[in-house]
Amino acid sequence: MQYRHLGTSGLRVSALSLGSWVTYHNQVDTTQAVEMLAAAHDAGVNFFDNAEAYALGKSEEIMGAALKKLGWPRLNYVVSTKFFWGIDRSVPAEQAINRRDTLNRKYLMQAIDGSLRRFGLDHVDLVYCHRPDPTTPVEETVRAMNDMIVAGKALYWGTSEWPAEAIRTAWELADRHGWHKPLMEQPEYHLFHRKRVEAEYAPLYRDIGLGLTTWSPLASGLLSGKYRAGVPDGSRGAMKNMAFLRDRLTDPARNAAVERLAPIAAELGGTLAQLAIAWAARNPHVSTVITGASNAAQLESNLGALALVDKLTPEVLARIDAATRGLED
Repeated sequence: MQYRHLGTSGLRVSALSLGSWVTYHNQVDTTQAVEMLAAAHDAGVNFFDNAEAYALGKSEEIMGAALKKLGWPRLNYVVSTKFFWGIDRSVPAEQAINRRDTLNRKYLMQAIDGSLRRFGLDHVDLVYCHRPDPTTPVEETVRAMNDMIVAGKALYWGTSEWPAEAIRTAWELADRHGWHKPLMEQPEYHLFHRKRVEAEYAPLYRDIGLGLTTWSPLASGLLSGKYRAGVPDGSRGAMKNMAFLRDRLTDPARNAAVERLAPIAAELGGTLAQLAIAWAARNPHVSTVITGASNAAQLESNLGALALVDKLTPEVLARIDAATRGLED
């Protein structure tokens, strides 16, 4: 395993990490989570990503129960959570004021306590503002995140899917007041979604030392090649709560591009999924690529992507770019 500093911090995270979105509670129970966390840890993974909204809190509960069973020393792993969506989606928005879709101080200070209870931990290592909130003054949000860290409930904070301008504003506010600054951003990043990471955020790497913990390296499974012939049973695209992904997963043009990538992966001695994960990991601004898995075999295969990173020569990268040209956003 390779380890990289998270932004300008001294914290080092594994180049590949394990996330829980979609899988935990929906596909993975506590017993399976123990098996996969153990396998990932044995392979050198030290960062495990989560969020309050994943399975409406159940994902944090499962990961927390698994960590308790594994009994690892707390210094041996890094855990994250994210706040914005809330976990109360069963009532109309007007009945859930200050309980979801916000980054105001009241919500944030109670959300962290809820996550810590579900995890069974006294602190998380990383905490993210899961989306920007245009209805809350950014200074209120930044101060609340600073206070969360000062209280010892989190060690570092960052953003997820924030525009570059908003990240810079938050960083400058924190700098001006002597508060803890946002350290990292968690954006979607894969072969079909790259402009934000490669263009929009580019000045932030230089100016504020922004680190990245990227998600969806397989474009929700599209880049694994499994959707070239439709939506297979048991796949993410077949899940009822993932129906919004199906048009994207079965897009003919992008699946044709995946077909063009297949021989490149084979020549490098890897799978399509390994090629896609390695492509994301080879970016020097990416601290870690968050992978997902619903079983141990899939996890082991994904971690094999590291063997392909050094094989991505300029010539190979040019062939990959040619195969996907015109399909990026």
